Amino acid sequence: MNWSFFVEVLLGGLLAGVMYSLVALGFVLIYKASGVLNFAQGAMVFLAALVFVALKEKGVATPIGLAVTLALMIALAFFIERFVLRPLVNQPQISLFMATIGLAFLLEGAAQGVLGAQVHALDLGIEDVPVPLGPIQISKFDLFAAGCAAVLVTVIAVLFSKTRMGRALRAVADDHEAALSVGIPLQQIWVVVWSAAGAVALVAGLLWGSRTGVQFSLTLVTLKALPVLIIGGFTSVPGAIVGGLIVGASEKLSEVYLGPKIGSGLENWAPYMLALLVLLVRPEGIFGEKRIERV
Repeated sequence: MNWSFFVEVLLGGLLAGVMYSLVALGFVLIYKASGVLNFAQGAMVFLAALVFVALKEKGVATPIGLAVTLALMIALAFFIERFVLRPLVNQPQISLFMATIGLAFLLEGAAQGVLGAQVHALDLGIEDVPVPLGPIQISKFDLFAAGCAAVLVTVIAVLFSKTRMGRALRAVADDHEAALSVGIPLQQIWVVVWSAAGAVALVAGLLWGSRTGVQFSLTLVTLKALPVLIIGGFTSVPGAIVGGLIVGASEKLSEVYLGPKIGSGLENWAPYMLALLVLLVRPEGIFGEKRIERV
């Protein structure tokens, strides 16, 4: 076996998995606060990228474009809390899930209706060129994406594990009614969490948009996040990262080493097969919390 080539493929897969982790991270934040899978996360990724690239095309400087787009995502969090989540407090989780589906179609339609449906090229100034690391070659863009993800994950991990807001979030995740009864402001928690998910969507949208172009297909990156969530666990921030690394490595290695023997397209469905195996062995995911229910 050519070990340098194997390491190159493995590292490429791990770095690509970081891109999946960014999308999965948004899911985890919302799920921890409401216990609901946010179907609109892909639409938020698309909206953030489309707004930013539209500002860039109008000549707005990058820092200002980032600030304006982030402010829009925070405003969207206030809108969602006031008009989507607040009326559904203490309602069945399926009601919240259906609301996120409606929200996804609303965001997708509004974004394309106002800003157009054509494909936009997005240049972040980071060339996707190989960087030599000894005998192997690593993508410069993948290294940049990994660095962005590391910073973002560190900030979120500190925010939700070392601060009072993080403790309140965990209380809300455990029991909405109990959290309200002890004076935890549920509405504020939801705004903070959805704002954080919006910031994650912005970073993910810029990185994915730079690689594939800003287009409607960005909403489909949520499909790549599902195996990540199943493997890592729906409630764990570290699980989102580890799950993304596992998915990225498995799809690249399977495509390179098993694809010629089994057939092309293996990297598209190999992560789902791996997720199915995890469901059979550990349904809550590697880092997920076990639930014990008495009947």
